[in-house]
Amino acid sequence: MKQPRAAIGLKTKTGRAIAVVLSGSRVRPQFVCREMLKLYDEDLPMTLQPYHNVMELPWSESVVAIRGAIAAIEKIAAASLRTLIDSVHSRGMRVTSVGIVGPADRKLAQIGSPHIRAHAAEGVLYRAVMETAARENACAWRSFVDPAPALGRPDREVKKFLADIGKIAGPPWRADEKSAAMAAWAGLSITPRRSSAQ
Repeated sequence: MKQPRAAIGLKTKTGRAIAVVLSGSRVRPQFVCREMLKLYDEDLPMTLQPYHNVMELPWSESVVAIRGAIAAIEKIAAASLRTLIDSVHSRGMRVTSVGIVGPADRKLAQIGSPHIRAHAAEGVLYRAVMETAARENACAWRSFVDPAPALGRPDREVKKFLADIGKIAGPPWRADEKSAAMAAWAGLSITPRRSSAQ
């Protein structure tokens, strides 16, 4: 018997990703679970806000200085996503796609304020490590700045769906959870492609 498919939606934040898993079809998605993926290790302080730790360095030097931290974050992210995928599989479903919501790539070197640049760089970083995690877990993925347009559905329908799913999921059900849910819904609605944030 064919396993029902499921899609994972992720909203990346500094040091974590909010995950919402939906199953079923694009017409009638079903809520499966909500999780928070931890993307840092307390024993490795550089894995949380890595660019903040080197923001006093010139940009070219800071990029080099955090390479080890990025490698560590990528391993943590891949393991966290694997755990979630295994959990979904244990419920009798197969994960067919991962939708990732986060900021688009930008010219970070052109940001003058070191503190603002650190925040911007970390936003891009945590989105990128989840793309790597999806790839390493052999998942099709797609990144979004805003997943709503990819749904191709009227705003009223999207809002009703999010409200209905939020009642099932329970609190917290904020903008981040809604973004993750829309990314998962997009994963059920379209054939994901391996691409950068749009």
